[in-house]
Amino acid sequence: MSTTMTKPATGQGFDRRAIPAAASESVWHAKDGHEIRYIDWPAPPANVPYRGSMLFMAGRGDAYEKYIESFEHWRLRGWQVSAADWRGQGGSGRLGLDDSTGHIDDFALWITDLADFWRKWAEGREGPLALMGHSMGGHLTLRAVMEKVLTPVPDALVLSAPMLDVFPEAVPLPIKLGLARLMTKLGDPRRPAWKMSERPGVKAGLRGDLLTHDKARYQDEIWWRKHRPELRLGPGSWGWVKGAMESSATLFRRGAMEGVDMPVYIVATNADRLVSPSAIRSAIARLPRVESLLFGKEARHEILREEDSIRNRALAGIDEFLERTLTR
Repeated sequence: MSTTMTKPATGQGFDRRAIPAAASESVWHAKDGHEIRYIDWPAPPANVPYRGSMLFMAGRGDAYEKYIESFEHWRLRGWQVSAADWRGQGGSGRLGLDDSTGHIDDFALWITDLADFWRKWAEGREGPLALMGHSMGGHLTLRAVMEKVLTPVPDALVLSAPMLDVFPEAVPLPIKLGLARLMTKLGDPRRPAWKMSERPGVKAGLRGDLLTHDKARYQDEIWWRKHRPELRLGPGSWGWVKGAMESSATLFRRGAMEGVDMPVYIVATNADRLVSPSAIRSAIARLPRVESLLFGKEARHEILREEDSIRNRALAGIDEFLERTLTR
């Protein structure tokens, strides 16, 4: 589909390395007492038409600080934006053997957290409710929608480079799942599955090449990790790998995606080297009410943190989709 280009609402004066004084950083307690960190971004300006509320969920190893520039963009377009860190990463504690390994036993725990948080977050809100997920956050938000555990039902779902499967793409998902299950039995599932960076075999200095062409935006993440050390997170555990493969199998079971009766917008890149582009294209072919914007080698995984020429196109596509789909 074609979209009308819009100038980013944040402008040149926005500080990507500061939380505005009007924002509220808080802690929500899950049913078992685990502390989940979240942020309510400042309210939209009074002179901007109110569009509704948006909840943003980030990817594996992420924290919401990485996306505050986009939160401000949506605020200035009339959205009341919130975001939360997943249990076990960002500012929401750790579940592994150490502070640097991202572990989970079963992705279903994250789905339960999301469903409970969403129910509380949505209480009393007026207007449309938009749910947005990046990478692993896209995986989990899509699965929560597929399993119909979100009350009230979101009015729209936006997925940024969703992690629907991982590399190597040539290896069938059942084989990757079998290997992951074996590795969790051969040792502690909380141990790291690779040494460093975002995926196996990537040197730390080349991490940025997987994420974005924009060196300044990449350095923003490094700055936040230095000034908020609790945000640092390295490789995933074997338990995480097993959980990811099991959850991907759930996503792609027969008839699952076809039952998503909700407007969905996917922005992704066919040059992604972190998540499977072929799995994303398969989802686009199966989701009944989906629209998409696919980039090529000009974009890397973190499209919302790409160079302006790419980021602006992605934001324009998302904005146009939401405004058209959710106009009442």
